[in-house]
Amino acid sequence: MKLPFEEFDTIQNILPYDGEALYFPCVDFGEDSHDIYQKLKHTIEWKPDVVTIFGKTITTSRKIALFSDKKTSYTYSKQTKHTHLWIKELLPIKYIIEKLSGEVFNCCLCNLYHNGKEGMGWHRDNEKVLDSNASITSVSFGAKRFFTFKHRKTQEKVKIQLDSGSVLLMKPPTQEHWVHSLPKSEKIKMGRINLTFRNLKNI
Repeated sequence: MKLPFEEFDTIQNILPYDGEALYFPCVDFGEDSHDIYQKLKHTIEWKPDVVTIFGKTITTSRKIALFSDKKTSYTYSKQTKHTHLWIKELLPIKYIIEKLSGEVFNCCLCNLYHNGKEGMGWHRDNEKVLDSNASITSVSFGAKRFFTFKHRKTQEKVKIQLDSGSVLLMKPPTQEHWVHSLPKSEKIKMGRINLTFRNLKNI
């Protein structure tokens, strides 16, 4: 039996310079990606995200959940969140992306976008609590959404469509040189779940 990562003979870096973003378009997670989306949507205890941007505190319609090896805190956008212990529905996915990436992850930030009206502005995943030497691996289930990188100095943009069941592996020093966003699109009516596996230094 082949492991999922053995099916990919050649993987292309979608970034032209100053980083590596490796896209795996269709990873075998052992069951239909739509079924995984439904399972995670109804199993995870989702809560609205609260962020502080330019001094203003905002409660988002996008919902989140945080899981890790042990309960700890995680601060981003000037707001402190608390993690939960892994749930069994996430562990098979974690196992597969660790085999795919060759890395071990101790935390996952889960995002639920109800439709295309919800997105994410330009940002970097570069909080001090994150291990800057570790990759960040993004797994998508549900609606297909465009994902855009922008180089911090040259302003060059790279856009890719993230399919359901796909994996985007962002290796260092990508977060140092590139910001990324999930643009909104009112044409998209279906929801999307994004799992971002990462490593916290305080675990």
